[in-house]
Amino acid sequence: MTGEVVLDVRGLRVGRAGGRRSAGVPLVHGVDLRLCRGEVLGLVGESGAGKSLTALALLGLCPPGVEVSGSVRLLGRELVGLPVRELARVRGRHIAMVFQDALSAFTPVQRVGDQIGEVLRIHQRPRPGRESALRAATELLEALGVPEPDRAARSYPHQLSGGMRQRAMIAMAMAGRPEVIVADEPTSALDVTVRAQVLEALTTARRATGAALLLVSHDLGVVAGTADRVAVMYAGRIVESAGVDALFAQPRMPYTKGLIGSVPRVDGGTPPTPVPGEPPAAGGSGPGCAFAPRCPLVEHECRERMPELTGEARHMAACHRGDEAVKRSSVELFPPSMYRRRPAGGPAPEPVLRITGLAKSYPVPGAFGPWNPSSPWSLRRGRRTAAERVVRAVESVDLEVRRGETVGLVGESGAGKSTTLLEVVSLAVPQSGTIEILGQDTSSLSREAARRLRSAVQIVPQDPMSSLDPRMPVGDIVAEPLWVQRLPADRVAARVAEVLRLVGLGPQDLSACPHRFSGGQRQRIAIARALAARPRLLLLDEPLSALDVSVGAGILDLLRRLREDPGPSCLFVSHDLAVVRQLADRVAVMHAGRVVETGEVQEVFERPAHPYTRALLDAVPVPDPALQRTRTAVVLRGDPSTVDAYAAGCRFRTRCPVFASLRREEQHRCEREIPATLKTAVGGGRSVACHFPLTDPRGVSG
Repeated sequence: MTGEVVLDVRGLRVGRAGGRRSAGVPLVHGVDLRLCRGEVLGLVGESGAGKSLTALALLGLCPPGVEVSGSVRLLGRELVGLPVRELARVRGRHIAMVFQDALSAFTPVQRVGDQIGEVLRIHQRPRPGRESALRAATELLEALGVPEPDRAARSYPHQLSGGMRQRAMIAMAMAGRPEVIVADEPTSALDVTVRAQVLEALTTARRATGAALLLVSHDLGVVAGTADRVAVMYAGRIVESAGVDALFAQPRMPYTKGLIGSVPRVDGGTPPTPVPGEPPAAGGSGPGCAFAPRCPLVEHECRERMPELTGEARHMAACHRGDEAVKRSSVELFPPSMYRRRPAGGPAPEPVLRITGLAKSYPVPGAFGPWNPSSPWSLRRGRRTAAERVVRAVESVDLEVRRGETVGLVGESGAGKSTTLLEVVSLAVPQSGTIEILGQDTSSLSREAARRLRSAVQIVPQDPMSSLDPRMPVGDIVAEPLWVQRLPADRVAARVAEVLRLVGLGPQDLSACPHRFSGGQRQRIAIARALAARPRLLLLDEPLSALDVSVGAGILDLLRRLREDPGPSCLFVSHDLAVVRQLADRVAVMHAGRVVETGEVQEVFERPAHPYTRALLDAVPVPDPALQRTRTAVVLRGDPSTVDAYAAGCRFRTRCPVFASLRREEQHRCEREIPATLKTAVGGGRSVACHFPLTDPRGVSG
């Protein structure tokens, strides 16, 4: 490691302060970190490992009741114990932070440009005026690729999409040209194209300021393509530290191997290998290695003596069995569950779900009140017509899910995926088109027929906590769908025990309420409740998006096992194409409310025909630094929320990398005509809605 050291952290300890009746709880145990100018250090680990608390402690932002000790030296100046007024002069000017949730980090009643300009007005001398600072903020937003930066600067935080808010947060961090930028999960829960834009913005900010970057993340694919060095945290300690190539190629800690193996690969290959068990509670690890209860290589010494971080400076690990761990693959250490795939070939099973021409629109908030020309919903050239005062969430969707198969529905946020799912589960009359479930048209269902069909269609929501009654014990939550069917008590009890055992929970969990469980366990409870009624169709709405990589691998392993006969058919909504590659049989790609490509997963992922599908696949990071450096991803410009649903022609053309290379007469076709769906005779029903597809699927006909 060469270059000027800008941040030197030694023996950093963070803990909850004790009181007269309670002892203090240690949360971070003696962390050592060093950052050189221009370097990117990735800090990775599961939720609860202490990553975010470490990041907050560097800037003196820990919550009340938390004590910090040790040494944090920024450009040689000690920050631990520095008075609040002195810290305020350092933050923003010499060290800045990009928070995980930009919406809660911004002040909701101030315009975004004013908040970015505030950094300049506080730290820059001579102090710029408000308009001058606003112009500088607009230039920063433009440099980071924000579309219409002037409008974004004059907007309030809630008026921007998640990706644009995150880029605005990065602009605020780089405004003072700090020496260190700390980014805490900056890509968490973002879809693949927006994540690529945010990572590009972070790279731009780092190069423009020359700052070192501490990237806190549980996404090892992002870290593999961004970091120079990686530090792995577990139970408040650094357990392995190395250069990014060495750590991914030859990890020496079983926990690190498990983390890397837990990442789904968009290029197929080995299925994710979930790490069993749960991380220890804060301050709850024993005298030995904190990972010992979950480690497949554990021996007596591991339980009795805490391993020290040892090795050469370029690669250090805290493990008594490091030499043995190097010899084993992640599959050998943490074998995934085996399951049977649906056999290929033969006659196509009957459809469980058939969607034809589905459309759904919502009224624009405030669209039918007095016209306000400054409103973001107003057109620049005049007032919207009555037809334009609605949001077209879904324009036209044709989709089929057959018995025993899993169909992945993918696309960016705002593409209409979740709306499609909600239209199916509502069992109501659609605004336009038809929905057939088990051969029954939902538009002609009587109330009694809808009640009978309800148990056959179940949904697992994105946020399980929002759907679990916090006052009900788990046993009652899972039993509720069976009580609705008026089953005998003994059958209800037997089925509840069966599904809890299926999802990895036990009898001891029956009486506990949802708040007692971790995020991954709550997702398992939601899945158990959905399975209790033995549904024929299971709808899954982003079930892994809010989970870290190891917990997500466990849920993915569970969902893979559910595919075995006689498992339910599944419609799986996700923006994570790597997860879809591992789970689905077929995939449908949505953009701006339309399905633009469908087909067997392997065929679509290896030979995408639509430019949008290719862009989505290129944006997925892989946990392999060498491979990541060789990929030539095309970052999609613009924001999905800015697509004009009322424009003629292809909705994707304003962002399409192929459109610019077409002849003028070909561009006219994209501008005037909505592409028709071209279907193939190949098994799996391959189709693409594009005037100029990237490949020529066999047997394509109009």
